[in-house]
Amino acid sequence: MISALLAMLDNMIIATAMPTIVGDLGGLAHLSWVVTAYTLATAASTPVWGKLGDLYGRKGIFLTAIVIFVAGSVTSGAAQTMGQLIGFRALQGLGAGGLLVGVMSIIGELIPPRERGRYQGLFASIMAVAMIGGPLLGGIITDSLGWRWAFYINVPLGAVAIAMVATVLHLPKRRSTARIDYTGAVLLTVAITALVLVTTWGGSEYGWLSPTIVGLAVVGVATLAVFIVVERRVSEPLLPLGLFRNPNFSLAVGMGFVLGIVMFGAMIFLPVYQQAVQGASATNSGMQLLPMLLAMMSVSLIVGRATTRTGRYRIFPIVGGALVVTGLLLLSTVGPDTTRLTTGLSMAVLGCGMGCLMQLTMLIPQNSVELRDIGVASSTATLARTLGGSFGVAALGSLFNSRLAASLGDAAGAVDVEIGEGGGQLDAASLAALPDAARTAYQEAVSSAVGLIFLVGACVAVAAFLAAWFIREVPLRGAEPTAAPAAGGPPAPAAPLV
Repeated sequence: MISALLAMLDNMIIATAMPTIVGDLGGLAHLSWVVTAYTLATAASTPVWGKLGDLYGRKGIFLTAIVIFVAGSVTSGAAQTMGQLIGFRALQGLGAGGLLVGVMSIIGELIPPRERGRYQGLFASIMAVAMIGGPLLGGIITDSLGWRWAFYINVPLGAVAIAMVATVLHLPKRRSTARIDYTGAVLLTVAITALVLVTTWGGSEYGWLSPTIVGLAVVGVATLAVFIVVERRVSEPLLPLGLFRNPNFSLAVGMGFVLGIVMFGAMIFLPVYQQAVQGASATNSGMQLLPMLLAMMSVSLIVGRATTRTGRYRIFPIVGGALVVTGLLLLSTVGPDTTRLTTGLSMAVLGCGMGCLMQLTMLIPQNSVELRDIGVASSTATLARTLGGSFGVAALGSLFNSRLAASLGDAAGAVDVEIGEGGGQLDAASLAALPDAARTAYQEAVSSAVGLIFLVGACVAVAAFLAAWFIREVPLRGAEPTAAPAAGGPPAPAAPLV
């Protein structure tokens, strides 16, 4: 949990410190790369970390990831230029990829699926704590100690994690003679990098039909096609394509992709609406998401315990998909007159749905593979959620900007704002300075754009709801036997792997 907190808390803290970092180091034009470098390194390295853990043992690989993350934190805090900071953030992201998949893989190896739900529910609470407390902690650290301590804060946490993993975590040792699929690793890294850059730059740095974006898309798709060909031929593939022949595995990974779109989209665009329309303070951005995050955390814990107690889980993705669609449809109706109570209740419905889905989109893929492929299953599920968030935020952001610009244009000049990066979002002070007619027109435009975002999100979430109906209730391995073994006899066999 400490290691998971390291990876989840970092971006939340850094987001608050970014204005101060730019003021100190300069390089405003390269600001987006501080986040992009971290995200790219995390996404591209996730499958490699998962496979290394499967081949060579998870403890040593996990310790390596923590050390790399801490080293990236120290060097990022010591950066003297924006270029150095971007490079060190990439190093930090490389370690973060190993942290995220390592945590889930270790749980998969230590805890039988029947018992795993309640443990993964605890990690959902860690995510909620990071999202709520990260921005507030980042502001306090930056104001009192300076922005460099926003990175240095990872050192004591990392030291505790390293000490505990090294001394009290006991995992089977393994040493494989198989060669690492270097070709597959390079191809997948290039494909992920190209596709993430398409979603990161498209509609903001470059137009969607610009040569840069089209070229990156072609490179990404072509490299992915070559990767698939290579993986079918190597003896120890980085990503065994045979895993996708299991319907449960493929369906759960697809649901995780949709969950990434919904979750990250909500976290980006709900604060936009609450700040621009409802007048909430930007400094309390974490608190604005409290109804959604608390509901997600609470339901995730309940689902985990229910799965452990009953061994049944198919109903939860179905209910979760229905709640996510319902919550998004409710949020699509927001307007300038919508109260915070109404918005909070709609967010809570959405959070309940995400809580039903969050851990099962990891548990089901893990239960669908042999134990030796737990790392690959965990990394694939993690990567799907990460890519879903990246693609979703980019596509929804482009749609938001287009709708906002069109709505403001329809207002026939009632408000004069520049539509740029961030959708032309105005802060509370700027909004207060506008004439009443202009402020009303802007708030109506933001409400219209946000409503469209959530309506599109609901349509996408329908795919996850439909997929949930095709999940088969495969017995969870490690389920409690129905009858005790005879005295001196062998233990009851585990549930069969399907």
